[in-house]
Amino acid sequence: MFNMDPKKMQAAMKQMGISQEDISATKVIIEKDDGKIIIENPSIVKMKVQGQESFQISGNVKEESEEISEQDIKTVMEKTGTNEEEAKKTLEKTDDLAEAILELSERNS
Repeated sequence: MFNMDPKKMQAAMKQMGISQEDISATKVIIEKDDGKIIIENPSIVKMKVQGQESFQISGNVKEESEEISEQDIKTVMEKTGTNEEEAKKTLEKTDDLAEAILELSERNS
């Protein structure tokens, strides 16, 4: 699209008050209410324009959805005597039904 020397482009951006910085990372995780977006081997550019910072991220993207079932929550509650919030929180942390039950049983004993 633009056929401009990268150094000239940087100088023009600097004149407009735009600075950018490459950020080295191996993985970016965006946590959503219903899952995660995971970007592996990302290329990240941090841009600062008029005091506002923004990030441009590209890479290998995959999405994961939260899959904690109501039945799993009920099972943990029944086996450990904990409330729904605590059961769900522990299931999210351990991502394993048996491990969640063990952790809450040990905590409550």
